[in-house]
Amino acid sequence: MRIAIFGATGTLGRHVVERGLAQGHEVTILTRDATRVGQKHERLRVIEGDVLDPAAVEQVVAGQEAVLVSLGNGRKGVVRAEGARVIMAAMQRNGVKRLICQSTLGVGDSSGNLNFLWKYVIFGMLLRPAFADSVHQEKYVQASDLDWTIVRPSAFTDGPATGSYRRGFPATETGLALKISRADIADFMLEQLIDRTYVHRAAAISN
Repeated sequence: MRIAIFGATGTLGRHVVERGLAQGHEVTILTRDATRVGQKHERLRVIEGDVLDPAAVEQVVAGQEAVLVSLGNGRKGVVRAEGARVIMAAMQRNGVKRLICQSTLGVGDSSGNLNFLWKYVIFGMLLRPAFADSVHQEKYVQASDLDWTIVRPSAFTDGPATGSYRRGFPATETGLALKISRADIADFMLEQLIDRTYVHRAAAISN
């Protein structure tokens, strides 16, 4: 497929790009600094620009069959929600319907999956702006008429892809390790390109 990936130079986005190319997709990415892109490939197109710039985002989205979003800004907020708004507006203008957007476990009804540390210390205090940004991002995505899927992974690890994580579990699920490898998250996001199971749904994934 022809896919656009936003957040492609982040710690998760790099895996999405690498595994997307390995699966044969034609990949277009947006980055503020092309020198940060660690690979070259005949099916990889790199466009320099900011995700909050509608003109730059338009260049990336035009002609695509699907869009994958893995935006991040450390502990800060803003870029996830506002970036999603700009991306979705470009998708609407260009008739691109399929959106796969990475959020985080703990948003919405998945708050029940978190333990005390994650709910009240990490997201409640340390990462509060970033968590609030993810909440707003999800609201924007869910309010759209796109064919969206929200992916809610637990804490990222650097482990290999295993394929053995839990997926699509309810807020009452217990016994979670609350971690998952970036490679597994990337694989799950790319699976959604052809799997319609989670269209208009938020899918929680974790070991």
